[in-house]
Amino acid sequence: MSMKSVSFSFHLLLLLLLVMHGDGSGTEEMADDLISKGNSVLRLHSMAHDRQTEDDGTTVQSRVDPLSHMDHMDLSVMVFFTLKDLEVGNSMPIYFRKKDSSKSPRFLPRQEADSIAFSLKELPNLLRLFSFSRDSPQAKAMEATLRECESQAIKGETKFCATSLESMLEFTSSIFGSNTRFKTLATEHLTKSSTLFQNYTVLTTPEEIPAPMMVACHTVPYPYAVLYCHSQVTENRVFKVSLDGENGDKVTAVAVCHKDTTQWNRNHVSFRVLGIEPGTPGVCHFFPADNFVLVPDP
Repeated sequence: MSMKSVSFSFHLLLLLLLVMHGDGSGTEEMADDLISKGNSVLRLHSMAHDRQTEDDGTTVQSRVDPLSHMDHMDLSVMVFFTLKDLEVGNSMPIYFRKKDSSKSPRFLPRQEADSIAFSLKELPNLLRLFSFSRDSPQAKAMEATLRECESQAIKGETKFCATSLESMLEFTSSIFGSNTRFKTLATEHLTKSSTLFQNYTVLTTPEEIPAPMMVACHTVPYPYAVLYCHSQVTENRVFKVSLDGENGDKVTAVAVCHKDTTQWNRNHVSFRVLGIEPGTPGVCHFFPADNFVLVPDP
């Protein structure tokens, strides 16, 4: 089966599965995002680690100075904020990653994905399968993703790397319960722009989405689409925030605020960006458009 036909069939499959679990609103747009978007630049999902993955697949340590030295910062970390920043009229600098969907990895059919080993110990064989040299950026990205997927979850966290859409939905059902309906939340860019980093103003009172439980899924670098999904038993708050960029960009952004950060790595980039002590509660971050949150839909 060609990659084009795989993408098309999975577009229809995801529409069907999400409509079964939710009210169907926005599922077509979400399906397009899930199937067409690819690698993450900023790896926000791992609270136990502090690492970034560049577009070419190489992994680097975050380099963040205090906010007063913004000229020397990696601007892609500018996604963090605190609850008090969500006041109407408040402005904050935000980096929203934007990807060329035509160049992003595609989901494989589940049968094909399940037939390919997804294990760090199989990396040499996987590199031969995908024709990547051991020292290539792609090989380093694959290794980083496999290490991340096999790393131990932090206390109170359940995580899973989904290599197909069906396995992602099964993981979500295992968290929420097999009979629980759920819906998908994703950041939407309402205007087209190539601007990645600018000041945004909060336009209206953010809409808090009831989320007694949540699953967050993030794209990770791999030859085919893989989602790093995780859920935490600690309290989280989910918001939809209407933002207005200084160049006129309009964004409806999904944001998550974590009440308990005591289990996070003390060197987590968020603490440095916000200038707060490790373990401080109420760390929030915006989601890029190719990441998403799943919450129960009462």
